[in-house]
This record gives sequence, structure tokens and C-alpha cells, in this order.
Amino acid sequence: MASHVVGYPRMGPKRELKFALESFWDGKSSADELQNVAADLRASIWNQMADAGIKFIPSNTFSYYDQVLDTTAMLGAVPPRYSWNGGEIGFDVYFSMARGNASVPAMEMTKWFDTNYHYIVPELGPDVNFSYASHKAVQEYKEAKALGMETVPVLVGPVSYLLLSKPAKGVEKSFSLLSLIDKIIPVYKEVVAELKAAGATWIQFDEPTLVLDLDSHKLQAFSDAYSELQSSLSGLNVLIETYFADVPAETYKILTSLKGVTGFGFDLIRGTKTLDLIKTEFPLGKYLFAGVVDGRNIWANDLASSLTTLQDLAGTVGKDKVVVSTSCSLLHTAVDLENETKLDQEIKSWLAFAAQKVVEVNALAKALSGQKDEAYFSSNAAAQASRKSSPRVTNEAVQKPAAALKGSDHRRATNVSARLDAQQKKLNLPNLPTTTIGSFPQTMDLRRVRREFKAKKISEDDYVKTIKEEINNVVKLQEELDIDVLVHGEPERNDMVEYFGEQLSGFAFTVNGWVQSYGSRCVKPPIIYGDVSRPKAMTVFWSSMAQSMTKRPMKGMLTGPVTILNWSFVRNDQPRQGINQIQCPVNLRIFKLFN
Repeated sequence: MASHVVGYPRMGPKRELKFALESFWDGKSSADELQNVAADLRASIWNQMADAGIKFIPSNTFSYYDQVLDTTAMLGAVPPRYSWNGGEIGFDVYFSMARGNASVPAMEMTKWFDTNYHYIVPELGPDVNFSYASHKAVQEYKEAKALGMETVPVLVGPVSYLLLSKPAKGVEKSFSLLSLIDKIIPVYKEVVAELKAAGATWIQFDEPTLVLDLDSHKLQAFSDAYSELQSSLSGLNVLIETYFADVPAETYKILTSLKGVTGFGFDLIRGTKTLDLIKTEFPLGKYLFAGVVDGRNIWANDLASSLTTLQDLAGTVGKDKVVVSTSCSLLHTAVDLENETKLDQEIKSWLAFAAQKVVEVNALAKALSGQKDEAYFSSNAAAQASRKSSPRVTNEAVQKPAAALKGSDHRRATNVSARLDAQQKKLNLPNLPTTTIGSFPQTMDLRRVRREFKAKKISEDDYVKTIKEEINNVVKLQEELDIDVLVHGEPERNDMVEYFGEQLSGFAFTVNGWVQSYGSRCVKPPIIYGDVSRPKAMTVFWSSMAQSMTKRPMKGMLTGPVTILNWSFVRNDQPRQGINQIQCPVNLRIFKLFN
């Protein structure tokens, strides 16, 4: 029986790390206090996995900000503007790279593949002097060991690290980031040697860029890097982990032919083609870390279906060589469903957050080894059936208009020039009209008023009066600045997705379903569990009020359907394009409000 988790959320079930970080940044608490909160969180996570029965527990997936930034620190790849003088990188340099300081800006931040998580982009050039400058991976391994737990230290792999970097400012366009591979491998060797000396028996390299369409020289760099590392890795079990998509066939062939690698991890939720590759050919005697529990979404696993997949794989690679795993790090899910005391019980039975997914992984591993928990599987099957048959999921009032949509419904009846002429006659705008995107800063007072209204501590009349005053101030300011097309500032909106989702059927909302976006920034994605419809107008009241305050055009602002989908936990019982189609009737009706 073997079970594994690629990674786990860091913020804590109630965002404990977020508040500790922000307190430290504000100078209200010490570095020791921050480190104590972090250590408690790590211990809690490791103990939780151990109690659930996970065999391969990851370490070094915790981060004070971002795992790629941690790798930058490990490699000593600090841009010169941060005035680092060598030695172990501390909080001052680390957080300056992440957030900037009074004299220098932060490093660039961008999305981690197609998730809503963001990483700090390394800035590299030919003159970077790499050195082993952060011993975090080893320290956390030792920390877990002192608590009586053997863990698998996780490192961002050398090739993915370079491919996710960018050339430093002023570096010639012809510079190849992969040319630095020979400079960073010696540091990786030092880390590996120290982990071996500390007693590590497994090590995990995350190489998610292997799911991209890599050209031959990038694949060659990957092969060369692990060939160079091979002697250092001798005596260790080595796992190379991929996730987020299928591994292309040529890449799969190169990956699985590497010498000195013990196991390979694949996302089998999104990687259905990879599943076919594994069934066709998998290296004899190697471990398959089968990512059958979704690390990107919050739906309970269909245990019966996953078990069938695992049994098929066991027939191909051998039952003793299959390790049940998550499809990727659970970083991208909410932390613990147990903290959702206000969530509808029926919907709650359909869900699994990170803590529950850990249990699912081990339940599948036990079942594969012949120790199936019949009661647990039976409860899961009942929840799956409930979700499939629930009238709350399938709504005929949405299905019928969606099915009746024609291609012409997605196109305007008039051409652009006719619409522009009509717009100009009505609005009489100058040749270069000015406007803003829409939202104005949300003050602490505005947030307080919204909280008080939601908690029924103030009346609706008092709430509307406060918001109306704020809109009026925003309108006056724009008129003073001579803006041509005004916005109302959106003071009534808590979040650009949540605000609309709360007014649509088919959406559910959590109390503590927080997911890290970057640093200490967390979001609480809505859950789209059913067909979406709009019971009533959502923005007309506030937009009409704002328009009444000015003779200038007032824009109505809506978050688009693609953003709503990508910032939500979406249904997994249909393809994403199907979800887009179901959204269309709703959004067509919404936009008609402003036509």
C-alpha cells in the first residue's frame, strides 16, 4: 500500500500564515513569532498526513511566499539591486525580492501555468554567480524527522526553474536561459548531498514544464541535467513529478528512459493521453505515482472509477509499483471542508478540500492493496449518485435556451460602423474619449459597512445611503477631472467574481474556502455546482442610481463569463466548453440590461 501527496496548502485552515506574515511586515511581530507560526503549520500538516496513512509525505512544499522564489534563494540568484552580500538569505532580502522595499521594486510576478496562483519570476543573465544560499529544504526535512516523520523533500527541478525564468534587464535577446544549466547543477548537487547526509531516502523534483511542447534542445537539456545529477543521486530514490496536462509522447519517452530515476508522477485527471501512454509502455521496475485525485478542484473523488483506473494500471506496471497520488499539489484547493459550518449539507457531501483529498488518496491506496473500506466507498458512491440526480444541478430553464442557441446568437445583428454611428449620435463623445476601467479603491469604512449590512447590524436604508454617498463622491471627482465616460466605482462589490456569483443560482460560497493567489493574498473562489441562471437584475439598481447623478454617460460594469469560470471552482461533470455554453443564455440576458 503506497500513497503520496504532491504538495499541500501553506496558508493554514484559517489563513494563519497570512495574518502572521502581514503582522511581521507591519512590524507588529518578530521574525521568531512568524517562524513559530510557520513551524506549527508544518507540523500540523505532516501529522495530518501521517495520521491519514500517507506513506510519501512531502516536505519543503511550505513557503513564506512562493516555491520558485525559494528556489531562487536556494541558488543565490539574487538580482544585484537587492544588495545581497552573500551568506544565508534571510527574510530581509527574501521579502524584498517578493515585495520590493522603499528603494527597489519587487521582482516580476506571473501566473503558475494556467492556475490562479502566481510565482516570482527569476531574473537571470550570463553573469549570475550561483551559490548554495538557502538551506530551507534540508532544514525542513530535519524538522520533520525530529518530529518522527520521514518525508520526501521536494525541489523545483533545474530545467523547469530555468524555463520559468526570464532574462535580466539588459541581457541580449539571444541569451539562452538553458545555457545556465551547468552553473546551477553544482548547487543542486550540494543540496542533494546534504539531504543524503541528513538521512533522506527519497527526493522529488517537480518538472511541470515537461507538459509543454518543448523543442529538441530543451528536451536535450533535460536529459543532460539529470545525467549530470545521476552520480549525486546514487543511493537515493528519485521521483520526477509532472502535472497540469498530458506529457507529450516524445517527452514521455525521454522522461521514462532516464537512468537513476525511481519513479515518475503524472497528472491523470487532465492527462488522459498520458494514461494511454502508460498503458502502452512503462519502464519495468519503476514506480508510477498515479495522480488520480484532483488537486485543482474541490469535488469529491469518484472512488469507484479511480479504483478501476488504478487496477488497470496495476495490471500494466505491477500492483507493488503503483503509488496513489494527487494530480498536482493541493495548493490550488481550499484547505479543510470541516471548517465550512454554513455550507449547504447536500452540496457539502459532494465536496473534498485538501484535508479530505489526503484521506481519499489513502483510501484508494488501501483499496488497491485489498483493504477496501466498504463503508467509506459506499458513502462516496451515494454522494456521487446524489450529485448526478439532484435537480439543483440540472435546471431545464437553463438547459432549454442553451440547447436552442444558434451561431447567430453569438453575433450582433448590426455591424460595427452602424453601432458606432448610433453611439456617437446618442453620446456625442470627443474623438479621444476618456474613461477608467471601473473600480475605485475600497476604503476600510466601506468594507466595514458591507460587513455590518451582511451581519444585519445596520438597516438596508443605512447601507444604501452610505453606498450612494460614495458613488456621488466618485461621480463628482470624475466630473472635476473632466472624464468623458464615467464609472460608479463599484463600492457595493466585495469581489469582481463573488459579487455576481452571489446573485446567480448554481453557485455556492464558502466561509473559509481560501486559496493562495500569491504571497499572503488569498481568494475564496465560488463553487459552480449547477446550471447557472439569474433570478433578478444584478446591477441595474446601482447603475441607474449612478446615471441619475450625472448627464455624462455612465458605464455598466460586468465581470465576463470567462473570468468568472476561471476564478471559480467549476463543474467537473462536463467539459469546460459545455460550461461556457450553459453560461451563454445568462450572460446574453445580463448584457441586454445595458443595450
